[in-house]
This record gives sequence, structure tokens and C-alpha cells, in this order.
Amino acid sequence: MLIGELGLRALEETGWGVQAVGGLTLGADPVAYAISYASAVAGRPIRAFTVRKEAKTHGTQQLIEGPFSQGDRVAVVEDVITTGASALRAAAAVREQGGKVCGAFAVVDRDEGGRAALEREGIAVVTLARITDIVSRMA
Repeated sequence: MLIGELGLRALEETGWGVQAVGGLTLGADPVAYAISYASAVAGRPIRAFTVRKEAKTHGTQQLIEGPFSQGDRVAVVEDVITTGASALRAAAAVREQGGKVCGAFAVVDRDEGGRAALEREGIAVVTLARITDIVSRMA
């Protein structure tokens, strides 16, 4: 619940006006669904979706599963940003399906180049903490 509430607040503060959140399964899933739940409780619903690593050959055969629609304003979410590869992959899938990537949200930035990789691709990044913040509090 805490991650959902803090994530929702952080996204609202950006002014991106996102309609949906999601990212590459599996790390992004609990974060996206926590934000979606918090938004519903707050009366400002944001839908959550999942981006598969590859489309299945059966069922819906979709790369993006869940309530995602063409034209949605999206925040790609992550549990942690390390290299940025997962978020970039999710952003590419969203764009391929006609979504607008407004930015990326992560719980923790590990300060290993992921933020810079996303920003080079024009994706703004918002995080709740940096690994240096966490480590300094533990010392």
C-alpha cells in the first residue's frame, strides 16, 4: 500500500496526467498494480497493465496484457532501475501499440546508468529513492 500511495503521489506531482501504468513483467507488476489500487481508493483511477517479455503464441497473443488502450498516456514503471533496459523495452512496446510514454517511475534508482539511458531516449525519470540514499541511512 505504501509504495502505491507514494508512487501515485509522485506521478501526480509530475503533471504527466497518466491514464495507465505498467512495465516489463515481473518486476514492474507489483508496482503498477499498487499504484492502480491506490489511485482507485483515492477516486482517481489509473489503469495497470503488464508488458510481456514476448508475445505468447496462444491466447490473446498480445505483448501488452491488461487494460491498455491505443492513445493512453502512460508511465512505465519499475521496481528498480539498473541499466534501464527493461523500461526501454516496455516503452518501445507501449509506443508500438500507440501509447504515449510520458515518463518512467521506479521505486529505487541503483545509480548504474539506467536513468541516463532513459533520459537519452527522451524519457523523464521519477524515483522514490536512490541507492545512495538507502545505503547512507543504513550506515
